[in-house]
Amino acid sequence: MPIAVRCLVLAASMVAVPALATPREAAMTDQPTSDHYAWLEDVTGDKPMTWVHQQNARTDAELAGTPQFAQLRQDIEAILDSKAKIPDVEKIGDHYYNFWKDAQHQRGLWRRTTLAEYRKPEPQWETVIDLDALSAAEHENWVWHGADCLRPRHENGLYRRCLVALSRGGSDADVTREFDLVDKQWTKDGFFRPEAKGGLGWIDADRVYVYTDFGPGSMTSSGYPRIAKEWKRGTPLASATPVYEGKPDDMYIAASRDHTPGYERDFVSRTLAFYRDELYLRRADGTLAKIDAPDSAIKSAHGPWLALQLRDPWTAGGQTYPAGALLVSDFDAFMSGKREFRVVFTPTASTSLENFIWSKDTLVLNVLDDVKNRLAVLDPARDWKATPFAGNVGIGTLGVRAVDADESDALWLTETGYLTPTTLSLWQPGSTPEPLKAMPAFFDASKDVVEQHFATSKDGTRVPYFLVRPKGLKADGNAPTLLYGYGGFEVSLTPGYSGIVGKGWLERGGVYAVANIRGGGEYGPRWHQAALKAERHKAYEDFAAVAQDLVARKVTSRAHLGIMGGSNGGLLMGNMLTQYPQLFGAVVIQVPLLDMKRYSHLLAGASWMAEYGDPDTADWNYIRMFSPYQLFDAAKDYPPTFLWTTTRDDRVHPGHARKMAAQMLAADKDVRYYENTEGGHGAGATNRQQAHLWALTYAFLWKELGR
Repeated sequence: MPIAVRCLVLAASMVAVPALATPREAAMTDQPTSDHYAWLEDVTGDKPMTWVHQQNARTDAELAGTPQFAQLRQDIEAILDSKAKIPDVEKIGDHYYNFWKDAQHQRGLWRRTTLAEYRKPEPQWETVIDLDALSAAEHENWVWHGADCLRPRHENGLYRRCLVALSRGGSDADVTREFDLVDKQWTKDGFFRPEAKGGLGWIDADRVYVYTDFGPGSMTSSGYPRIAKEWKRGTPLASATPVYEGKPDDMYIAASRDHTPGYERDFVSRTLAFYRDELYLRRADGTLAKIDAPDSAIKSAHGPWLALQLRDPWTAGGQTYPAGALLVSDFDAFMSGKREFRVVFTPTASTSLENFIWSKDTLVLNVLDDVKNRLAVLDPARDWKATPFAGNVGIGTLGVRAVDADESDALWLTETGYLTPTTLSLWQPGSTPEPLKAMPAFFDASKDVVEQHFATSKDGTRVPYFLVRPKGLKADGNAPTLLYGYGGFEVSLTPGYSGIVGKGWLERGGVYAVANIRGGGEYGPRWHQAALKAERHKAYEDFAAVAQDLVARKVTSRAHLGIMGGSNGGLLMGNMLTQYPQLFGAVVIQVPLLDMKRYSHLLAGASWMAEYGDPDTADWNYIRMFSPYQLFDAAKDYPPTFLWTTTRDDRVHPGHARKMAAQMLAADKDVRYYENTEGGHGAGATNRQQAHLWALTYAFLWKELGR
């Protein structure tokens, strides 16, 4: 399954909000007649949008009218626009490409340079695509969704053919257009995929795999492609040859080619549900051979190897392998029926495999040990000998990815922490990493310190959390404290530098905490599976336990404790609001799921039933226990609340946030609402939009939690 579908991520802050997936749109005739606010599910209807604009004006009038707000918005926008940020690059041919936004380029530039230039403090960049100019010329609000470029190199070191994905306003649905990297022009009569959820992927210069909306019946109940086809250049999309057709209740069907020289292979992926997929090798004659591994395993082919990361115990070849283990096998031997594996990682009580990365001839393991990173580089040619790497970040995060997994073992290494600006190094295993870029300090962190603590949940489980506090903090319970959480989809919350959190919260003396609750991936599959479906309450009990631990330590008190989370974390916040209102002084709920009776009928909701359950079955008996929209009680007192979302979010329906806010307003609760009209599943499509929304967020928190 494509990574974009696997993870829901809310950008613009160090608090990455992991993501859900993408979508079936509920027809207005499918709305429940008993829901007084069902009309707000009409995303762009005149009546709902009038309500949205009224609420935006009301929230701006309350929070955006002070000099302090104006200064904070300016500071955040300056951080987002800073030319001193690290330009993240992708190697394509002999050049290094970066997508960049700043004050002069609100939509962004896709640009390139050489490694020699990139090593310089101020590289010279060549613009390839100017999205602001393109948007103006085409009267569109394009948002960059990436590019897939085809080997081989042109004579000047460039790849020539690229498939560029562009989204209107930041929605998950996008278009794909062919672009010539040599001429820097859109390819006349090139491949073009109309707007839909799905994608194109190169087979060769004249063929692509296409999985998209082919018309009625071609999408799954989750709103993803159900059919993958092979499409030849110069022929109409309607004549593309079917490769695989899934079932309507599958989640996502896709096809792709692995272009690794000497190991070119074609694959079809059938995603059955979150955490369950089938992978097929497509032979030259078009027949499919299943990679006969557990549906729940993460499967990765690279060169001669097949790697399987297990989510459940698996017995094969007379041996049982534990959940969380990583197995490696010879790909061809596995396909011939042999079940001989090298176990390259086995979890312990404190460790889990966060991810693994292939380079040309090595396998890199990124391991979490009590939510702290360490890396190991494994060499298959030396009997999988491991070389450990610990980094220099302390309580922080190490990230690694291949520079060009087909051609070298070079790696990009990032090191970051809550108070430590991110650095980027070029690393050849066996040598010392070469520092290339360092993010500037966007706030004064000299007065703060980072700690890790453990709270005890209701059932006795130890729950880790990170705490960023002033060094001289008095244990008097008066510190304004912001607690962040997510707790879902096997996503780990690890430390990372954010100028926005630093400038908006820490620099003014606020305390910041991040809870590593069950439902996440901090301790591997077991930590995630402990809070699935009927066990969802454990994630909420964990978060409440962390909140109570902060109070018990006299870091803060109820009146000064605020909480924030988005997407699945927005569902977490909704449950904190409705089930634990006595614990908090303020609640920020971002791009949330809240109406769990309706969620599977709205946009991508059907794809998340492996996480939450199916509300149209007996599962509703437990789902209703964590559905904030239904749990809301007009007779109860609730802490001040700020809900926000975006109109163009076609992943988590904006109706969730709209309806909850309307329900609270009707009951005369202390709530404000804001909705960006573009931006997708995030805070906005441009830095300016994001800065305004984050400034509103921190203005609200300081208003409610400040001394």
